[in-house]
Amino acid sequence: MLAFPFLFLVLLVLTVVFWRELWTLFGSPQALREWIRGTGVVAPLVFVAVQALQVVFFFIPGEIPQVAGGYMFGLWTGTGLSLTGITLGATFNFVIARLLGVPFVNVLFSAEKVERARRITGSPKARLSFFLFFLIPGIPKDILCYMAGLSVMKLHIFLLFSTLGRIPGIVGSALIGDAAADRRWILAGTIFFVAAVLFVLGFLFREKIQRFLEELGRRRRNRSKV
Repeated sequence: MLAFPFLFLVLLVLTVVFWRELWTLFGSPQALREWIRGTGVVAPLVFVAVQALQVVFFFIPGEIPQVAGGYMFGLWTGTGLSLTGITLGATFNFVIARLLGVPFVNVLFSAEKVERARRITGSPKARLSFFLFFLIPGIPKDILCYMAGLSVMKLHIFLLFSTLGRIPGIVGSALIGDAAADRRWILAGTIFFVAAVLFVLGFLFREKIQRFLEELGRRRRNRSKV
């Protein structure tokens, strides 16, 4: 069991050491696309691995690989590969949190974030709040993967709700990449503008949205006790 935090620490150190290279790679859909294409026939597998990695290391932007996936593989294949990689990464986060428990999660996140996430995932009746957190852009949701592993939530329920919540954003990002590949700049620009507006609104009002969803989860838990 001690191998898990050791592995995480090693990967974290490597990320810090090669931060500039990673930032160059993950900071541009074109750079990421060219790097993945250079891997040849295993490019789809490399892309899935990249997507899984960006979920585990939550400080890596996830939208860049999603756009690159749409550009390289098309809308539906890119979406499918992104979902596969993200699901693998989310499963890893869920399982490692369940194996290592609260002390490990407390190392990754502040006590305030852990407590807020606990209120969301603390009851099976709070699944709607959990789903909406993944659906609304601009709200930090990485901690929920770990907190779901600490809760009573089953893995298949976690994957169902988190995946459903992610699908609109992943499809939108893949569509931007697919439209750019076909030089449909108006479509790509329109989707990007709408996504950017939604992200900014979600970010600006994230505190109010989080409080609302926490209250929604609390009410559902209270109803279940009646």
